[in-house]
Amino acid sequence: MNLTNKVAVVTGGGRGIGRGITEKLLAAGARVLIAQRQPLDNDLSRNESISYIQADLTQREAPYAIAHAAESQFGGTDILVNNAGFMFEQHIEDMSEDDWDRMMIVNMRAPVFLARALLPQMRQRGGGSIINIGSIEGIGANPYHAAYCGSKAGVHGFTRALAVDLGTDGVRCNAIAPGWINSDLSNDYINAQQDPQQARQDLHAMHPIGRTGEPADIGGAVVFLASDESAFLTGQVMVIDGGRTAKLPLPF
Repeated sequence: MNLTNKVAVVTGGGRGIGRGITEKLLAAGARVLIAQRQPLDNDLSRNESISYIQADLTQREAPYAIAHAAESQFGGTDILVNNAGFMFEQHIEDMSEDDWDRMMIVNMRAPVFLARALLPQMRQRGGGSIINIGSIEGIGANPYHAAYCGSKAGVHGFTRALAVDLGTDGVRCNAIAPGWINSDLSNDYINAQQDPQQARQDLHAMHPIGRTGEPADIGGAVVFLASDESAFLTGQVMVIDGGRTAKLPLPF
């Protein structure tokens, strides 16, 4: 799939799933503006097809600063990947209103208003593709994830709504719901278990495909959704979880 001359904005594009997305977009020929709080590492910062803006998505002005950077550095945007987000584990009895609000601001408000900020550029360039990174936890739930699950279900919901509202502008909007994707954070979680080797075996057994995911698995789907190969696909949530949510659990 060819994304030559296309410009993509990827929030949180320098690490984890976002890094896998950025690398796949670059391989397809796109130029990428990475928006995140952390500076880029040397490999990314030296890449002439990458630009960077430091952005704190809790701030209301961040989407408009990102849009300005895309316009000034690349002349506009064709692809938006709302990847940045965070998660915490908290029982509802221990959760404060401020905890809840921060989750919704970063995981929901920022993606919506970044789409709003970039919409004029996409219109000017003849259309575009918005790809929101949701989660299988927008479909099911793990313990103590009320805020995270609520935010990701919201991501899936506004994905459908934006697809309806923006279709006449030539802008498609889809979401990806990743399952377990390997990262430093997820590896640390496994290694913190009483028997990490057994925990990893049990985790793999939950997946019909026999393994957990890699950031590149999500990146490949992003390239497809950003390309003309998916020109008639909008308003959908693509679950990429190695079959985990398709498998009925058994007690043995």
